Amino acid sequence: MKLDISSRKDIKLIITKFYELLLVDENMIPFFEDIVLQNQLEEHLEIITDFWSVLLFDTNSYANNVMKKHVDKNVFVAFKKEHFTIWISYLFETIDAYFEGENVVNMKKRASSIATVMELKMDIYKK
Repeated sequence: MKLDISSRKDIKLIITKFYELLLVDENMIPFFEDIVLQNQLEEHLEIITDFWSVLLFDTNSYANNVMKKHVDKNVFVAFKKEHFTIWISYLFETIDAYFEGENVVNMKKRASSIATVMELKMDIYKK
């Protein structure tokens, strides 16, 4: 039986394994090339872990504007509907490989909502 997501350490595992999938996908790597080339991947993973810690555990560890960061990135590497489909697929696959429970359901719901809002903000929801 798998346990529920219960700590920042659990989130870090999910994010690390999730990025292992993203970084070998030719459709997704363009969004992360600069982070990898600048040797900032570990810092990025910590930031994303903090983001999810706020959402799942109501911590105060993340203070950036996640929407602005993605909208800014969209200027250089255009997001398409398929990117969000891939992102959700890999995230759910990773979560399900390690965990089950209420926080799993919460994380998936939040991820789906975030993806939808970003698609709407970038005007790609129906494209």
